[in-house]
Amino acid sequence: MPGRTRISFAVSAVADLETIRAWYAEQHVPDVGERLLREIVAHVERLAEFPESGRVVPEFGLVQLREIVRPPFRIVYRLGEDRVRVVRVWRSERQLELPE
Repeated sequence: MPGRTRISFAVSAVADLETIRAWYAEQHVPDVGERLLREIVAHVERLAEFPESGRVVPEFGLVQLREIVRPPFRIVYRLGEDRVRVVRVWRSERQLELPE
C-alpha cells in the first residue's frame, strides 16, 4: 500500500467513542475519558502510515479485519486497498461476534 492510507470511522465506532466519553463523565472523571479518547485517536492516526500494523482479529482470522489493542480497548478496523475504516472500539476483554 504505497502512500498514506485514508482513515474513516463507521457510525458504530463513533457511537462507541461517545459511549466511552459519557461513561467516564458519569464516573466523575471526564479528564480520564478525554485522555483515553486522544490516545485512541493517536493510535488510529498511525494507521495512515502503517495500515497493516494491527493484528488480525483472532475471533475471525480474516486478514482484512484487524485490531490495535490499547488497553483497556480494542480498536477494530477493516483494511481496504487504500483505506482503513474503524468499525468498533470495545473493551479489551470483550469477544467479538458475527451478527446473525
